[in-house]
Amino acid sequence: MAPIIIPGSASMDLVCEVCHPIGLEPGNVEIRRFSDGETWVQINENVRGRDVYIVQSTCMPANENLMELLLLIDAAKRASAERVNAVIPYFGYARADRKEQGRVALSAKLAANLISVAGADRVIALDLHAGQIQGFFDIPVDHLYAGPILAEDVRMRYGLENMVVVSPDIGSVKRARAFAGRLDLSLAIVDKRRPRANVSEVANIIGDIKGKRVFLFDDMIDTAGTLCSAAEALADQGASEIFACGTHAVLSGPAIDRLNASPIQDLIVTNTISQRENAKRLSKLRVVSVAPLIGEAIRRVHNHQSVSSLFN
Repeated sequence: MAPIIIPGSASMDLVCEVCHPIGLEPGNVEIRRFSDGETWVQINENVRGRDVYIVQSTCMPANENLMELLLLIDAAKRASAERVNAVIPYFGYARADRKEQGRVALSAKLAANLISVAGADRVIALDLHAGQIQGFFDIPVDHLYAGPILAEDVRMRYGLENMVVVSPDIGSVKRARAFAGRLDLSLAIVDKRRPRANVSEVANIIGDIKGKRVFLFDDMIDTAGTLCSAAEALADQGASEIFACGTHAVLSGPAIDRLNASPIQDLIVTNTISQRENAKRLSKLRVVSVAPLIGEAIRRVHNHQSVSSLFN
């Protein structure tokens, strides 16, 4: 029996791209807001005994979208779905994944608990902010990677001549190294000091970037402070061309203005978060779809096939 793919309001466009190539239509769901901000959901088709895949990024507004995901899971579970799979292209609340200071909440663990308790049987996520978040869930997690899609796009569109992959900070080195390895390129690192949240200061660049075409790579671009300060430092130290790419383009607060003013020539992101409005304000933004990857992962999970072999 074919799966039912239910779109959350944050992932409507993505679900349409996922469904049509595999001959499905998005599930019929109604989502409303009460005047006080409460969310109400209803799945308007029979899911009894069916495998249900609920696709929802917990992006801005993060609280509303997370609550909507939980309610959709609960609705499917109470409607006697056989298996409820939470497909989370962008998993918000992932940045607080360890206790670096006293008396702080571990929001990544709490969000994982909420999804499990709501009734999800499995999670399919894309480029989690930290790999250990998979262990926060008490249910199976299939972790997908956008790196191969982005790497192939870079190879085809920009070529690899005289190019260096750059990690915008120390925390992104592992991801940037894997990206560089896929393209058989060398790696440079921007070492920065962060005095407080969402404020970054570049201190040093490790590696040879003078006269090179550089490609900054990160998993998430939020206020773009890290990315733009890294790009400015690379330009000051002689990089000939500067490009950037990231999986999750949150682009909150001053991000658009910063990117427009930065020396970054092109910014390549995926559609884990809808960029329909951002594209109107940021001409250097280009979106690569991860819908084929998510659709193939859903097909394999539904047919009890290997998902990890997608990245071998």
